[in-house]
This record gives sequence, structure tokens and C-alpha cells, in this order.
Amino acid sequence: MRSDAESVAAPVVKARAVWRLRQSLESKTGFYLVLAYLFFEFGRPQELIPGLGVIPFGTGLSVLILLIVLMSGKLDFSRLQTKLWIPLFVIMAIHVPIAVNNYWALMTFKDMFLLYCVYLGIVTFVDSLEKMMTLIKMWIGIHGFLAVMGIAKGGFGIGGWMGDENDFCMVMNMVVPFGYFLLFSATGVVQKMEYLGLLGTFILAAMASLSRGGFVGLAAVGAYCWYRSPKKLNALVVVVVAVLFMLVLAPEKYWDEIASSVSDETMGEEGTGGARLYTWRIGVDMFVANPIIGIGQSNFPWAFDIYEAGQTFHTRSFAGRQAHSAWVTIISELGLAGIVIIGAMLVQCYNDLRFVRAKLSPVMSRQKHDQTVQAGEDMRVYLARAMEGSLIGFIVSGVFISILWYPALWIMMALVVALRNIANDKGGEMLSVAVQPRKLWGIPLPKLGDKPIRNAKWKLPIS
Repeated sequence: MRSDAESVAAPVVKARAVWRLRQSLESKTGFYLVLAYLFFEFGRPQELIPGLGVIPFGTGLSVLILLIVLMSGKLDFSRLQTKLWIPLFVIMAIHVPIAVNNYWALMTFKDMFLLYCVYLGIVTFVDSLEKMMTLIKMWIGIHGFLAVMGIAKGGFGIGGWMGDENDFCMVMNMVVPFGYFLLFSATGVVQKMEYLGLLGTFILAAMASLSRGGFVGLAAVGAYCWYRSPKKLNALVVVVVAVLFMLVLAPEKYWDEIASSVSDETMGEEGTGGARLYTWRIGVDMFVANPIIGIGQSNFPWAFDIYEAGQTFHTRSFAGRQAHSAWVTIISELGLAGIVIIGAMLVQCYNDLRFVRAKLSPVMSRQKHDQTVQAGEDMRVYLARAMEGSLIGFIVSGVFISILWYPALWIMMALVVALRNIANDKGGEMLSVAVQPRKLWGIPLPKLGDKPIRNAKWKLPIS
């Protein structure tokens, strides 16, 4: 016969095992839902398959992700970026009843809430390097498809929020650093060639857009990639090859378009540069009149005629026109509150990525500003550099286009927080370059037999 202690302990052990299995299943389900969201939001098969567009995949998946996060008991507000969404929502909620266009203020509030659901899903369920690499490789593969489609469509995106050529170029600028740094992380020749091919495809797609602002963003990304390169000489060779690639394959029309960025015709009073400066000036007027919380999310086009106040740009009113700058959008629509909140988010992202680089770079390889990366070190260092370069691509490209409310920035922010969480996990696995799989899609999806999720916030009550 079993002792009384054994009789009591057996149900408790069994209950713990069942609870852990439930937590593991919820984690896998949440992770798969995050992958599905990225597939539909970035890959956008609904733009290609007739009838699929009527199904609200983004909304449905976002809500499901939030439900799984709440059920998992792992909701964590310890990271600053996660906390700062709350005051951002407060400001946006205030604008819904008082904005000039209440409908667009409400719709943008709703879209941002759905994005927050996905953000929480990523920071909760992308909790191991294996999952992070699975997600990143799927995300890169999707962008490879987008790049090919963009080239075939003459520089225009597949549709949705990536349909415009300038927005499409921004998306390509954000993925270029991943192709670049994963190229340096690769060990086999085949894998290096795969990443090199993807990198070239991303650059070619960005050039196909003929976006002048996108070119400035691409140049900033290229400069950053070389600055953070693991081996400066090898990096110089890659950069030279990329430049030659652009010179050989870019049509003369592309260079004519880039050269026109600073031409007298463009920058003159009647050019597109002059029109953009006129629009920005009205945006500054909006900020001056509403310095604390701005005029309301997505209300720049609707309030423009009020602040234009009878002015015209060569007899034309620009009422209904977007700000053509993410940063003018922030100051005009959200005021100082938006500048502080979103600025703090970006600064914290930089601090998180610097933490990952400093913690995981080998001691012997660290130099001033953590520039040097040695082959064979932790894969998370390469990911940190790629994410930092991606944010730079967004920040610089965003000077010239209205992309603040697109998913690109907020999804990347979630990946940064997830990477920081993984790097901060003392029991986390080390996946160095030396053990990276040699095929692009070589990292499998997690299996149901994985170990229980670490750092869970729950404890099983014993009664």
C-alpha cells in the first residue's frame, strides 16, 4: 500500500503535469497564431486570391492571440515599451469624441488596439531563440516573395498598406539588414548564397520603386550595416558588390529620379519638394495650435483646410493630403504627448538591443561602441544588429512618407522586446553560428514535446 504522503503527492504531481501540458499547448497555439497573422498581414494572399479579401483575417487573428495571451497567464508588463502603449491609448481615446473626423480617429484607435494584441502575442509566445529564428525566416521568406512581386509590378507593392511605391520601398529597407547580417551569420556556402540572393532581391525591389525618399532610407541602412559589420574588410567587399549590382541593374531612369531629388525643379516653389515643405509647415502650425495632444490620430488630412486658412500652394489647396512624413504626423496628430511616448519607445528599443549586443558578444571581441562581432558568437547578436538597422530604415524612410500607423514599426518593436526577453533568460539556449542549420528553412517549428515554458508567471495552488 502507498503511504499517506504518496497518496497526497500523486494527484498534485499529476495536476502539475496537466497544467504544464496546458501551458505548453497554449504557447504553441499562440505562436502559430502569430505566424499566421504575419503571413496574412505581410504576405497578403487575400490580395491575390479572389474572395479571400472579405474575410477579416487580421482582426480575427488579433483577437484570438489576445485570448490565448490572457489564458496563458503570462501577460507581462515589465518592459517599458509594453507599458507605454497604455498612455498612447489614453491619448487616442481622448481624441475619438473631439477630433474633426471622429470616424478615422476611432478606426485608427481600433487598428492600434489590434496591433497591440499581436504585440503582446509576440512578446509572450516568441520565448525561445528557436521560435525567434522560425519567425524571422518566415518573415524574410514572405518579404522575398513581396520583393519579386514588387519587381514584377514595376515597383508597386502587392496591395493594402504596401501598395504605394514609397511604402513598398520602406518595407524593403526594413528587411535589407536581416538579409545582410544573416549573411554574415551563415556558415555554409549554400546558405550564404541564399542570403546573398535575398539581399540582392530586396535591393533590386527597392530600386524598382524609384522612390527618392526610399533611396535615402536605403543609403542610411547601407551605412549602418557597414558600421556594424562583423568583419570590416569582408563587409566592404559586400558593399562594393551591392553598389556594382545597383549600377549595373538599375535603369537610367532610376538614377535620373534620384538626381532629381535635389534639382532646382523639385526643390523650387513649384516642385514636389516645395509642396512637401508647404505641407510640413501646415503640420507645424497644427502642432503650435495643439501642442499637448495634437489634433487626433489620422486627422491630418481632415483638419488641413482649417489650418491652411485660405492659403494655397500656387492656387491649389492641399486639404485631404497626408503629412508625407511619419514625424510630422506625430507632432501634428499627437503633440508633445506622442513625441514623448513614441520617442521613449524607440529609445528603449535601442537600449534593449545595445543590452543584447553587450551581454552576448564574447568578451575578447568587444571594442568601443560594441562594433566588433566574431564568427561563432551567439546568434542573438546578429539579430540585434539586424533589428537596429531595420528601425533605422523605418526612421529615415519615415521622414518622407506617412507610415506611422502601419504595422511595420509596431511589429518590429515587438520583435525587439521578444529578443531582449530571450537574451535576458539566464536559462536560455545559446544558438551560435557554428550550429546554425545550413538550409534557409532548416529550423523546425516547435514540437509538442518541448520543455515547459520558463519564467511563467503562475504557480499551481495546492489545496
